[in-house]
Amino acid sequence: MTQDGRRLRGLRSREAILEQAVGLASVEGLDGLSLGRLAAATGTSKSGFFAHWRDKEQLQLDAVEWAARQWTEHVVAPAMQAPAGVRRLFALHEARLRFYDDGVLPGGCFFFTVQAEFDDRPGAVHDRVARSMCEWQEFLRRQVEEAVALGELAEGVDPAQLAYEIDALGEMVIIHSRLHDGPDSLLHARRAVLQRLRALCPHPALLPEN
Repeated sequence: MTQDGRRLRGLRSREAILEQAVGLASVEGLDGLSLGRLAAATGTSKSGFFAHWRDKEQLQLDAVEWAARQWTEHVVAPAMQAPAGVRRLFALHEARLRFYDDGVLPGGCFFFTVQAEFDDRPGAVHDRVARSMCEWQEFLRRQVEEAVALGELAEGVDPAQLAYEIDALGEMVIIHSRLHDGPDSLLHARRAVLQRLRALCPHPALLPEN
C-alpha cells in the first residue's frame, strides 16, 4: 500500500508539472521552461523534479506528449460524438475554437507556439512536434475522406486541400484574436469553415445555416 501510494503521488506530481509546462510553453515556448520555476509552481523539490526527468529535452518531449493528449481530450473526443461525415468535421472545428475561447492555455495553443520555435531546429523535439502536426492533418484528412464516402461532400473534393484549409482557418484565430480582431476572429473562422462545407455538401441542411 505504501509503495502504491508513493507511485500515485509521483504520478500526480509528474502530471501537475507537465500541465504547468504545457501552459508555460504555450506562451514562452519549450525553451522558456525553467526547471526551478516549474518546481516552485507545483510545490515540487528540485530533487523530486529530477526524479521524473533526466534532462530538459526529455521534459520537452513529455510536454509535447501531454499537449497532444490534452488536444485529444478537449477537441477530438467531444467532436467524435457527432455523426460521422460533414457534421463531425465541423464539430472538430467548433471544438477547436471552443478550446481557444475557453482559455484552456494562457498562450492559446501549445502547438502553434512550439512549431514556430522548432521548425528550423533538427532534433528529437522537432521530430516529435512535426509528428503531432502531421497526425492532426492526417486525422482531418480522414474525416474529409469519410464525409466524401458518405456522400456528404462532393466527390471532387480534395481531402488534403480541404483539411489544410480548415486547419489554417483554425490556426489564424490564435493570432487575430490576440492582436486585433478579438472575439470577432472566432466568428469569422467559424463562419468561413461553415460556408465552405455547406458549399461542398450535397445536403447542406446537415449543417447549421450560420
